[in-house]
Amino acid sequence: MSEATTEIPAESIDLLHTAHGQLKEQIGRVIVGQEDVIDQLLVSLFSRGHCLLEGVPGLAKTLMISTLARCLSMSFSRIQFTPDLMPADITGTDVLQENRDTGQREFHFIPGPLFHNVVLADEINRTPPKTQAALLEAMQERQVTVGQTIHKLSDPFFVLATQNPIEQEGTYSLPEAQQDRFMFKVFVKYPTFEEERQIARQTTSDTPTDVEAVLSAEQVIEIQKVVRQVPVTDHVINYALALVRQTRVGEPGAPDWINEWLGWGAGPRAMQNLLVGGKARALLHGRSHVSTDDIKALAAPVLRHRITPNFTAESEGITSDKVIERLINETPDKESELTSDPRLGKIFAA
Repeated sequence: MSEATTEIPAESIDLLHTAHGQLKEQIGRVIVGQEDVIDQLLVSLFSRGHCLLEGVPGLAKTLMISTLARCLSMSFSRIQFTPDLMPADITGTDVLQENRDTGQREFHFIPGPLFHNVVLADEINRTPPKTQAALLEAMQERQVTVGQTIHKLSDPFFVLATQNPIEQEGTYSLPEAQQDRFMFKVFVKYPTFEEERQIARQTTSDTPTDVEAVLSAEQVIEIQKVVRQVPVTDHVINYALALVRQTRVGEPGAPDWINEWLGWGAGPRAMQNLLVGGKARALLHGRSHVSTDDIKALAAPVLRHRITPNFTAESEGITSDKVIERLINETPDKESELTSDPRLGKIFAA
């Protein structure tokens, strides 16, 4: 059954559309360029997802995240991941303290830096898997377990992690299960010539770069609820399913070149993130419905860390992004062509 009959209040659309423009304006006071990266960060935020940013050092990944946090009236913490960081350093721990009223010694929980609304996990691939895994429960369940006690995290809760792609020594690659908890993997690229010229002028002078808070925690939560109410037609759902299910090696409907190039494909969480992200993107652009263009725009950040090119693909210079680009080019977005394609019919019948 289609959700097309659902209606979103016009004031809710206006609120998000206006907030989008204000946030980009405030962030633009500090960050030059990186329009696509900022848009994807905001889509992730309003979709209640987490985001992994990858780029070479010096591209202002950390500054971008801290600036976004300053634009939101929410608590913020920065965790510098290092090889000696332990799980308790980020989750918190029980400490034995004396009760002044009774004189008895009792354990009291001291919250770690995860107990904030916006958490920057800086250079997440520099810490061992044991500490990386401590984030899994927090990111998925929005809680941490210390001893036998479960502690709920703040709401909203948003993890933004950074990693450098070129440093190998002293780094620990994120396991696939951990990467899958990130809604997006965003590539931060070099600025253009004009952008870098502006960066040179802006960062080598004493020009003030103050930013103002645009949204409160309550407003972000309300926007996240509105995003879930955006309707998605069966056609758009089928298109998202077609993209995701084609990446699964050996499954019905997977193209021969997918079986040749990929080790494994994306799971159901990819489809969920495509649709929820599409809802947020539609609202950010002032629309109350999701289109296949929204799915196409988010396919790369959603899928690139969920599909794995094999040795054959790597030897031919085939990257995840090239696989996704070919999938989009070969998957029809018109409803009549999508449902009548014989190969894709195997996907819908499976």
